[in-house]
Amino acid sequence: MDEIKLQPELLKAFTELGYSEWTEIQLKTIPLIQEGKDVIGQSYTGSGKTAAFGFPILEKIEPRKGIQSLILVPTRELCEQVTQEMRKFAKHKRTNILSIYGGVAIGPQMDRLPQAEIVVGTPGRILDHIGRHTINLTRVKILVLDEADKMFEMGFIDDVKEIISYVAQNRQTLLFSATISTQVHEIVANYMKNPVRIKAQSYVDEEKLTQFYYSVSNKDKFSLLSHLLQEKGSGLSIVFCATRNRVDVIAKNLYKQGVNAIAIHGGLSQNRRKRAIDLFHGNKVDVLVASDVAARGLDIKNVVQIINYDSPKNSKEYIHRIGRTARAGSEGKVISLIAEPDHENFNNVLEDRSLPVEKLALPDFKRIPFFVGERRPMGHHGQQRYPRQHGRFGARRGN
Repeated sequence: MDEIKLQPELLKAFTELGYSEWTEIQLKTIPLIQEGKDVIGQSYTGSGKTAAFGFPILEKIEPRKGIQSLILVPTRELCEQVTQEMRKFAKHKRTNILSIYGGVAIGPQMDRLPQAEIVVGTPGRILDHIGRHTINLTRVKILVLDEADKMFEMGFIDDVKEIISYVAQNRQTLLFSATISTQVHEIVANYMKNPVRIKAQSYVDEEKLTQFYYSVSNKDKFSLLSHLLQEKGSGLSIVFCATRNRVDVIAKNLYKQGVNAIAIHGGLSQNRRKRAIDLFHGNKVDVLVASDVAARGLDIKNVVQIINYDSPKNSKEYIHRIGRTARAGSEGKVISLIAEPDHENFNNVLEDRSLPVEKLALPDFKRIPFFVGERRPMGHHGQQRYPRQHGRFGARRGN
């Protein structure tokens, strides 16, 4: 703790939050940020990067002098999470931290913006406020682009460029990203001043993370999933699916099998997504069925098992998913269920020779019905079984 000097109020918050030592990304970036340098921090979710930029930003904020820091994030969940973390860091300081994102009423945000000193926001809603002249970014002295690669993957690069044009040029710019893509390079080249690049190792403890896969027929995939979840014992699990619809269907079917599961994906309202995360955080449910929206940004602790119901498309997506487990000294397991439609994607994952994924023999498990809708179980080979009196597309036979 002697390596980094913080204001007494911030050091007190650091201690009260239960931190005992700094993470690698924090040790390497906080002194640079304190010196006013532009920083590129390459680190994966769970490395402690919110504290890495949060504490030095809070040191530089002056009360009642307008918005002095803007933190851009790709998703509503990350926006809320970063805001909550920043408020914890600032518990002994009088700093007004406001989250700005879409999907909720804009009026309350407009009312609170004049008092804000730090704004955490998603690009679309920030641009909305700029268009309405309800946000003033001319006093921003520290701009943060958090999860930059994810933000650009989601198509926000032009929005980010436009937002930057409203921020003073003599600002300090901090960029945090798990990977450094071509678009990230473009932002660095055009909008940062002599940045120092810091790369931290993954927070996942590879010695405590075991990675397996099962080769299973498509028609038995859900039965195997249900078996694995019911046999896993205690602890939290995340099941990743490729689409929103699959997330909903899998969660409902697991619930019918007595598995305490809840769904989260980008199609749910903000309140429902927040409730799902709160229930999972509070151990009220022990299985979170998720689209990749939950793989990035959300700081979900105590996850003992990740199951890829659908294979990620490549090793980069795979690494983002598995970063949710085997953290901070805990053991974790990753299981991928590989059926015929997954082969191409999973082969892409295995091209990364650094991933020690072992094939396991299928266990004995009970075949159970899989419903894709109300009272419509899946038949063999994944075909939906309709009532006998209906032909193709539900047309009546005869007549």
